[in-house]
Amino acid sequence: MTTPSTKVQLTGAKETLLATLYGRAVDSRAEDPIVGDPTAAETVRQLDYDFTKMRITPGDAAGIALRARQLDEWTAGFLARHEEATVVHLGCGLDSRVHRLDPGPGVRWYDIDHPEVIALRRQLSPERAGYTTIGASVTDPAWMAQIPADRPTMVVAEGLLMYLTEEDGSALLRRLMAHTPRGELAFDAFSRFAIRGQRMNHVVVAAGARLYWGTDAAALARLSPKMKIVENLSALELPGIAKLPARYRLGYRALAKVPAVRDMARLYHCRF
Repeated sequence: MTTPSTKVQLTGAKETLLATLYGRAVDSRAEDPIVGDPTAAETVRQLDYDFTKMRITPGDAAGIALRARQLDEWTAGFLARHEEATVVHLGCGLDSRVHRLDPGPGVRWYDIDHPEVIALRRQLSPERAGYTTIGASVTDPAWMAQIPADRPTMVVAEGLLMYLTEEDGSALLRRLMAHTPRGELAFDAFSRFAIRGQRMNHVVVAAGARLYWGTDAAALARLSPKMKIVENLSALELPGIAKLPARYRLGYRALAKVPAVRDMARLYHCRF
């Protein structure tokens, strides 16, 4: 067994990336995993961090894995349609999405996160051709100058936008759509109800983080006349839920019958 060797010193919103990492690691050890990400499990083994503080249950891990798989599938579909493309992974954390999807030689992939997150990532993740990490706040317009604008672009953001203010998040998405000629967006977002109830989110509380931006499909559609929402899914109704153990599957279905709860977290696939 690998002895943890890398000390983790992340706080606030940055620390929450460890919860999603751990959720994928738990899923990878399941008999019938949803994502099946052994890199996540190996990364967890290398980190000197008490993951129990995040209180990730098997049900939480399944939800994290379902979300990751859906965003993976939308991204993979884009790459299948565009052999020469750019991928911009916002708030990448320690996600191994670039390795899971293994894009071809015509794809340039950029992972962006805070400098201390990228420094940790560089200690743990292997380099590969066509892959670049950028250490910067996603809300800083300066990093976008490093992203070429000559190919269709896929923008992926997982567990990010709710930690931004509405002003910063809206400006970020608009800048990305203005920077590149055409492309797609895949991201998750919380509702205003979810933001008001954030004290019930044990990951947010454990990390001492705060959520800001609550939105919905109608508000997102108004961000830009260039943007069209092509898919919009509740996190409680994602494909693959039927594979979950009965108690989690029944719990998801019961919660999805309450509109305010069903819409607390949704995943969006957009084109621009």
